[in-house]
Amino acid sequence: WRKIMPLYTMPDQEKLFVRRVGEGEPVLVLSGLGMQSWQWLPFLFANRHKYEFIIPEWRGFGGSKNCAIPEIDAISSHWNDVASLIQQLKLDQFILIGYSLGASTAMHGMKHGGLAQKLKAYLHIDQTPKLTVDDSWQYGLFGQKQAQFKRLLLDIQTLLLENKQAATLNDLPSNIRYKLVSLWGDFIELQNSNTYSVKLVRLALKRPALQKYFLPIQRLDYLLWYVENYINHDEDYRDAIRQVDCPATFFIGRESTLYNETGQTIIANSLANSKMVYFEHSGHTPLITEPRKFSQEIGNFLLEHAKKTLK
Repeated sequence: WRKIMPLYTMPDQEKLFVRRVGEGEPVLVLSGLGMQSWQWLPFLFANRHKYEFIIPEWRGFGGSKNCAIPEIDAISSHWNDVASLIQQLKLDQFILIGYSLGASTAMHGMKHGGLAQKLKAYLHIDQTPKLTVDDSWQYGLFGQKQAQFKRLLLDIQTLLLENKQAATLNDLPSNIRYKLVSLWGDFIELQNSNTYSVKLVRLALKRPALQKYFLPIQRLDYLLWYVENYINHDEDYRDAIRQVDCPATFFIGRESTLYNETGQTIIANSLANSKMVYFEHSGHTPLITEPRKFSQEIGNFLLEHAKKTLK
């Protein structure tokens, strides 16, 4: 690997950590919530001699954990950071990979920032173009369980707002800490029928030293920022993503409880130039449940679009 790991100055003067590895054609990789850039490396390693992978870490995580929280919502803020990075690196006609929150950020850029015109190829991994469930769209976040999910988020929001003096989980009184981890455990149970995960959550409730490992982020002000993003986010990106005319590939988890495969398939079919890759034994995290296939399919995606540049 050729490793370049600089901090990039964003418009608000905060320093965003961006991992750059490999050499060759640029591929911008936008991660899911809670991911750090190193988690992509096993899936990109085989392609390191043909591509340079550019992987920003979202504010609040990894090398960007100390960035200030902007006054705007998380997805708008992430797009502003990505747009600044694209400008600084002078990226044009590049390949983009967006997973979960990263795909939402990409779609936000398509709707508000003209991103689609800059793309050579797009890989969209397990995300819906509209989080909110209503009469026009039944395939938002958690589908028919969305009301239950929103109630959990509102309970977490209330708890965090009542304890704004606490910077981290360890700063909370033990009874409040237990309540927060218990609420997060309910969220994990809602999204995952895996009994092993549920048992781990219950174990953590009995072992205070384990509790912090079940939150996606340690800073409670950032946790509140992300929770409020999912409570309030009501953007509809369906029209924006339909306008993408570069080749687009959709990775879809057949067992995704967060984003029903039917909705994802509908959107993929609405693009003029798209294909679908289904992960038969995966939900929202195919990189964990089917890592070998995930790696192979990323390689196939990159190879397919490398061939189109050969003369």
